[in-house]
Amino acid sequence: MKAQNPHNVLLGFIGGTEGLFAKKMLEITDDVLSSYKNQGGFDLLGRTVDQIRTTEQVNAAMSTCCDLSLDGLIIIGGVTSNSDAAQLAETFAKHNCNTKVIGVPVTLSGDLKNQFVETTVGFDTVCKVNSQLISNVCLDAVSAGKYYYFVRLMGGKASHVAFECALQSHPNMVILGEEVALSKLTLMEIINKICDGVEARAARGKYHGVLLIPEGLIESIPEMYALIQEINNLYINNVPEDEIPSQLSPWAAALFKFLPSFIRRELVLHQESDNSAQLSQIDTEQLLAHLVEAEMNRRTKEGNYKGRKFSSVCHFFGSQARGSLPSNFDCNYAYVLGHICVQILATGLNGYMATITNLKDSTNKWRCAAVPLTAMMSVRRHLRGPGAVPIGRPVIHPSPIDLKAESYAVLREKASSFLLDDFYRTPGGIQFEGPGANTKPITLTIEGHDYLGDIEILQDYLNKVRTILKPGCSREILKAAISSMSSVNDVLKVMSAPLNAELPLYHFN
Repeated sequence: MKAQNPHNVLLGFIGGTEGLFAKKMLEITDDVLSSYKNQGGFDLLGRTVDQIRTTEQVNAAMSTCCDLSLDGLIIIGGVTSNSDAAQLAETFAKHNCNTKVIGVPVTLSGDLKNQFVETTVGFDTVCKVNSQLISNVCLDAVSAGKYYYFVRLMGGKASHVAFECALQSHPNMVILGEEVALSKLTLMEIINKICDGVEARAARGKYHGVLLIPEGLIESIPEMYALIQEINNLYINNVPEDEIPSQLSPWAAALFKFLPSFIRRELVLHQESDNSAQLSQIDTEQLLAHLVEAEMNRRTKEGNYKGRKFSSVCHFFGSQARGSLPSNFDCNYAYVLGHICVQILATGLNGYMATITNLKDSTNKWRCAAVPLTAMMSVRRHLRGPGAVPIGRPVIHPSPIDLKAESYAVLREKASSFLLDDFYRTPGGIQFEGPGANTKPITLTIEGHDYLGDIEILQDYLNKVRTILKPGCSREILKAAISSMSSVNDVLKVMSAPLNAELPLYHFN
């Protein structure tokens, strides 16, 4: 920014969105940045609530930008923050506010992912830190030989962190929320499948193992999701926390009563800023471990299991990775996105996101772009309660794991070996020099596609076809083109159809 104009000024709002509303800011100079550049955490500016959504919040943000005569407002975050950025951009334009709003894809969970965004800043670092911790747990498990480790990882509606960490560390089992949702597995069906895996390992004389789950798994289980929705609706209707259990429907009350007391307490905690459950505060790993132990005891009592007593240890790896030094990939990615933001603002664009494709290749082959935020948005209508009118607003939705992707096929192919063998992988800590310093997420290297490059190739072919099919071309050429285009249309229709087939949890095939 300074290279373009030495008089440019960069302001950071202290405390995130609340700092923006209150005009509490800090000028970020070279001296200020020198102590924080390429460091982990959010301690330079901090963060508070993660939304700019209500009329009061939007007006406060617009007032700050207008009063400070800001040329641009760069919002860094995931699906929620960038959805709010799109709303701000529209509101600013409507009220003739000259500030241009730009979004940047930064989220540790990696769920802001589409044809324009191959991955997000922070995802690589989080997965590498967690994979090191998981590999340490794996080695401890095989050393002691008597504990099953249930490890919960960050990741709300999508299981990208758990998926990537499974590819990097090779645990015995990983349960992805997308698998559970697709197969509509109940809580007890999941428990039985885990117990079957424990029995299969016991048959080989192994009484230890490592199981990964995303923190959003509990919302992927049909009956748990319905229970959480009931609780959320009661919160929306201002039912006091201590009265929520008595206000549940009969079936929900029965399920609530069945759950361990610690889960009941956590389910009625106050909601997040986006009115969702506090998934990070729900100890799903302890719930699974508790129910698996009960089921294994039942099988032992009935004589169906004759192995050693089941014992478990639970972990939640969440905040441990937030303050880590970022990987080289994340540093480079963030730097280039920053340069793109400056160029977007210099051209006067509003409501765009800075993006890069072809990330799996070297940095000199990355393709930089500015993509309208609206190109990533859609409306999903949903009910807020029985008899309610379906409502919806255009937002960027979290992207789930693609169960048709090549990376998922790789995981399925190795699932049996992961389950029955101790095929643990120990990637070690993040490297900054030497071999391994520039590694990238495995899912990115397997799936990474140069979307913008592919569009250029398609445009090139279309231009060639347009040149050949000029008025006056032979009837044979025209017929061949019509037949080919009809076939292409049929193929694209089939490929665009949603994935309908049920898939079992891959590691229990």
